[in-house]
Amino acid sequence: MDAKTGSIEGGCPFNHGARSLLGRTNQDWWPQALPVNILGQNGAADPFGGDFSYADAFNAIDYKALKADLTALMTDSQPWWPADYGHYGPFFIRMSWHAAGTYRTADGRGGANSGQQRFAPLNSWPDNGNLDKARRLLWPIKQKYGQAISWADLFILAGNVAIESMGGPVFGFGGGRADVYEPERDIYWGQEDKWVNEGVATRIRPDDKAELENPLAAIQMGLIYVNPEGPGGLADPLLSARDMRETFSRMAMNDEETIALVAGGHAFGKAHGAAPSDTFGQAPEGEAIEQQGFGWLIDQAEITKGNITTSGIEGAWSNNPTQWGGDYFRLLFKYDYELVHSPAGAQQWTPINPDPADMAPDARDPSKRVPTIMTTADMALKLDPEYRKISERFRDDQAALDDAFARAWFKLCHRDMGPKARYLGPEVPAEDLIWQDPVPAGTMPSDADVSALKAKIAGSGLSVSQLVKAAWASASTYRKSDHRGGANGARVALAPQNGWDANEPAELGAVIAKLNELRGSISLADAIVLGGVVGIETAAKAAGHAITVPFTGGRGDATAEQTDAESFAPLEPQADAFRNYLPKKLSVRTEELMLDKAALLGLSSPELAVLIGGLRVLGANHDGKPHGVLTKRAGQLTSDFFVNLLDMSTVWAPVEGSDGEEFVGKTRSGGSEVWRASRADLAFGSNSELRAVAEVYAENGAETKFVRDFVAAWTKVMNADRFDLA
Repeated sequence: MDAKTGSIEGGCPFNHGARSLLGRTNQDWWPQALPVNILGQNGAADPFGGDFSYADAFNAIDYKALKADLTALMTDSQPWWPADYGHYGPFFIRMSWHAAGTYRTADGRGGANSGQQRFAPLNSWPDNGNLDKARRLLWPIKQKYGQAISWADLFILAGNVAIESMGGPVFGFGGGRADVYEPERDIYWGQEDKWVNEGVATRIRPDDKAELENPLAAIQMGLIYVNPEGPGGLADPLLSARDMRETFSRMAMNDEETIALVAGGHAFGKAHGAAPSDTFGQAPEGEAIEQQGFGWLIDQAEITKGNITTSGIEGAWSNNPTQWGGDYFRLLFKYDYELVHSPAGAQQWTPINPDPADMAPDARDPSKRVPTIMTTADMALKLDPEYRKISERFRDDQAALDDAFARAWFKLCHRDMGPKARYLGPEVPAEDLIWQDPVPAGTMPSDADVSALKAKIAGSGLSVSQLVKAAWASASTYRKSDHRGGANGARVALAPQNGWDANEPAELGAVIAKLNELRGSISLADAIVLGGVVGIETAAKAAGHAITVPFTGGRGDATAEQTDAESFAPLEPQADAFRNYLPKKLSVRTEELMLDKAALLGLSSPELAVLIGGLRVLGANHDGKPHGVLTKRAGQLTSDFFVNLLDMSTVWAPVEGSDGEEFVGKTRSGGSEVWRASRADLAFGSNSELRAVAEVYAENGAETKFVRDFVAAWTKVMNADRFDLA
C-alpha cells in the first residue's frame, strides 16, 4: 500500500473484502443506547437553527478573560477528580490531542472540527478512557461563555493554554469550529467486533508490508494511533516504529513532526495503570443512567487514592512532568531500559538504576519519588535508525524541538479546518503554511469582463462535454470533512491533479490551454468555473430552457510552490460515480461509494440525483463512456436519464465478464439493446429511496424543475470552497 495516496493494489482503497461503507455502528456497540436519532426525521439536531452565526458569537467573546479562566482551571484541583501533580495541564493536552487526532487524510474525516469527542463512539473509545472527566472539568467555563465558545474550539484552546501554563511553546490558535449536536454517523471506524483492550489484532500484518486498511489511520479498533505497548501488545520497538510511521502519515505527519509530537506530548504528565481494570465500570455510552455520562473509573474511593487506570501503563515519562523542557529525550538516551509490567499488567519500560534526581514525583504525594517509564512506542524513537537521528538532534537542540513541537501541535489541531480563511481570533498566525492549501486573493471580475469571456468561450469550439467535465474535475475535489479541494486555486491545472486518470489529462490540458488563451485578466480558477456555466447554459438552451447559471467570481490561482502536491494525492478519485469512473472494482459497492462522494460534497439525495442525471446527458462520463447516457439528445440538459431509466419497456441484465458493474438495457418486446448503464446508474431505479426521488424528475411537466434543481446543485458544488461568501 502507498501510505501517501492510500491506494492498495493498484487503486483499491479497502483490503478486507466486501464490506459495508459504515462498518460497525453505535447500535452494534451499544444496543441499549437511547435511539435519539429517531427524531432526525423531524428536523436537524441543532438548538440554534439557521440564524445563529458562530463566527459572530466567537468574535464578540472576551478572549483574554476566557484564557485567564482556563489558566486558573489548570491548577484548580477538584476532589471528584484530583489533578495529577496539582496540575490539569497534561490531562487537557491529552483531551485536545485525542479530539484532533482522529483526523485522517484519506477521506478528511475525524478531527476536532465539530466536537465529536462528546458523542459515541469516540466518547467511549478505550483510548479516550477517562476523558469524560476532562470534559466535565471544562463545563463551568463552557456554561459561563455559552454560545460564544463551542465545545470543539474549547477542546483545542484548553490544550493550548495547558501547554502555555507549563512553559511550553505554542504557535497559535484559530477558532471557528462550530459544534454539532449529534454523532457523525457516516464515518467508517472499522469492522472489528472487539476493542483494542479486548484483544483485537493489529490492522497491519506482521510481514512488514504495512497494509493498513484505508481510510483508517489507527492500528487497532478504539485507538487514536498505535498501541503504546507495541503492535498487538508485542513489545517490539522496531515494529512499533513501523506502525507509527504508517499511522502518523495517515494524519499527514512526517517523521520529524511525529517525533516532535510524541516527545512534546510525553514531556507532560503520566500514563495511568495503577490497578487492574477488570472491576472498573463501563465506557460512558454503556453505563447506568444514574452515572450521567460518566464511565470507566467511577469509584470515588479509588479515585481519591489515585488508583486510576486508563491505558494500563503506569508512570511519568519525565522527572518534571508539569514543566516543558528537554528531559524526555535526555532520559530516553541517558539510560538503558528494561521491559517490566505495570500494576495493571501492561508492558512498559523502566530505566535501569536511575539517579534519584531523574525520578519523578508521585502524582499525589510530591514528597515521594518514583521511576520514570517509557512505552514501546517511546523506545521506537531510540531504536529505529531514522527516528533516532531526529531524536538525537532534538535532544541536542532545544530550540529546534521547541519550534518543531509548536508547529506540529498547531498542525495536529488545525489540519481538519481547511484554509486559513476559516480561522477566527486574535492568535491566528500570520505565516501561511503549505498544508493550509494557501490561495492568493482573487479579484472580482466586472460584469462586462464576465460577459466578454463567456462569449469567447462559447465561440471557442470547446464542447459542452469538455467545459462541464473540466469544471467538475476542478470543483468536485472539495471535501466538507476537512474543507480541502475545490475550484478555488485552479489546482486542477497543477500536479498532481492535472495528471489524475479520472481527469482525462490530455483533454483537460487542452481545455485549460484554451481557457488560458481566452481569459485575459480573469483568474484561471474563475475561467474554468465560467466554462462550466457556458456549457450548462448552452445545453439548457438546446433543450428549450433559457436560463442564467449563477456565477460569483473572485477566485485566485495557486502556484506549484503553494501546493503540497504529495498531500493532495489522497484526494485523487479511486471512483467517481458522477463521471461513471471506476477503473477497478473495489470492495465497497459502487453505489455506496457514490453516496460517500456525495456526502463529502455535502449533497442531499435530490442534489445527488439531479447531478448524476444531468451530468450523464451532458456527456460528462469519463472517456466518453455510454453508460447512463440514457438519451437520444446528448449534450442537451434534459431529464431523459430519469424518464428512460424508469421506462417499463426496458429490462436490464448484467454484461457478461463485467463482475456485476455494467448492465445492458434491452427492449422488453424485441430484446434489442437500447442502453448501457453502471451500478451507480441503476441504483436510482433499484433503491426505493433514490427511486422515489428519480420518479419526481421523470414525471411529465418536471423538466423545468429538473433544470432549476440541477443548476442549484451544480452551483453549490462550484462554490463549496468559497468560504469568503459565507
